[in-house]
Parts: sequence; C-alpha cells; structure tokens
Amino acid sequence: MAPALPNLTVLGHPLIRHKLTLLRDRRTSTRDFKQLVSEIAMLMAYEVTKDLPTEPVEIDTPLERMTGEQVSGKKLTLVPILRAGLGMVEGIAQLIPSARVGHIGLYRDHDTLQPVDYYFKIPGAGEARDFLVLDPMLATGGSAVAALTALKAAGVRRLRFLCIVAAPEGVHLMLDAHPDVPVYAAALDRRLNERGYILPGLGDAGDRLFGTH
Repeated sequence: MAPALPNLTVLGHPLIRHKLTLLRDRRTSTRDFKQLVSEIAMLMAYEVTKDLPTEPVEIDTPLERMTGEQVSGKKLTLVPILRAGLGMVEGIAQLIPSARVGHIGLYRDHDTLQPVDYYFKIPGAGEARDFLVLDPMLATGGSAVAALTALKAAGVRRLRFLCIVAAPEGVHLMLDAHPDVPVYAAALDRRLNERGYILPGLGDAGDRLFGTH
C-alpha cells in the first residue's frame, strides 16, 4: 500500500495496474510503450474528471424531447510538459476531444537535476478553465513545480497534476510549493536513486516513448 500523502490520489483501478506492469517491463517495445501510456492516461482522466460540473441541456432524441446533461463551463485544457508529457495527450483527447492543448517545455539538467525551461504556450481565459498538467514521471518534482509556478503566473487557478509514476520525494516537493494542486498518479513508487530516477520506476519515459537514448 502507498503511504498517505496530502492531496495525492493513487488510482488503483485493475486495468491501470495491469497496463502499468506492462509499461514497466524493459522488454516492452517503443510502439507498445506509447500505446500503454496513452491508454493509462485515458483511464486516469476518466477518474480525475468524475467531479466536473454539469448543466441541463434540452435535446431531441429520435422519439421525443428530453433534458440531458453536458459538462458546464470552459473547455478543459491539457498541458503536457515536453517532451514526455506528449505521450499522455492522445489518450485523454480521445476521451475529451474538445479539450484545448497548451505546451510547457522543460528538461532536467542531468548534472544539477534542476529544470530548465525553453517553451511556454497555453490557451487564454486561464482563471475560468480547468487545466490538467501531464507528465508521466514525477521524480525530483522540480519540473512539476516550475510548470505549475509558470501557469499560476499566467493567471491559471484551477489546476490538477497527472503523472503515471511518482516518487515520494517529488510529491513532497511539489505539494510543499503548491499545496492547493491535487496530484493523481497510477503508482507511488519507493524512492529516487542517486541519479534522480524513480525506483522501481519504468526508466526514462521520454527515451522509451520516442526511441532515443
């Protein structure tokens, strides 16, 4: 069982656990890795969005008029942290095709383990939209903190952070800096190693997604 951490939700659906095991396997090909990241992201989004507000809407079925429900407010915005976060976009977009997409470019310096930013572009009306920030790995937490800080500086107030695998160190750092942002993970792993990689983890998500080393 994962230790309790404030504002962290570990999504333990059986299909998520099954697909995560395949994702971790070093034998999984780049093609299958991409597909699994997309599928896990879709399953996570289904859980994360279950409390979205709805409003009544009048429609005509082939037989009669009725009152249905639709999601109210501004459309969701997905913000992948480049580059690994891109792997989570397609699965969620299949579930929510009307979602807008922004991008934040960050990479982790392998010597200092600190985030370096190089790109920022998001849709407007930040205060009125729900933003889902996407990154498969929440390791040291530096990139997550930098991304959330930049989004808040741009006027975004309704934020949720989605990752597939998280380390306790990264969760603590992120929630210390942004205690108001809910974190959703498919798994909370044991710890970081001396190189800042999650154990047991799944390796470098970006490299495995794009076939680089």
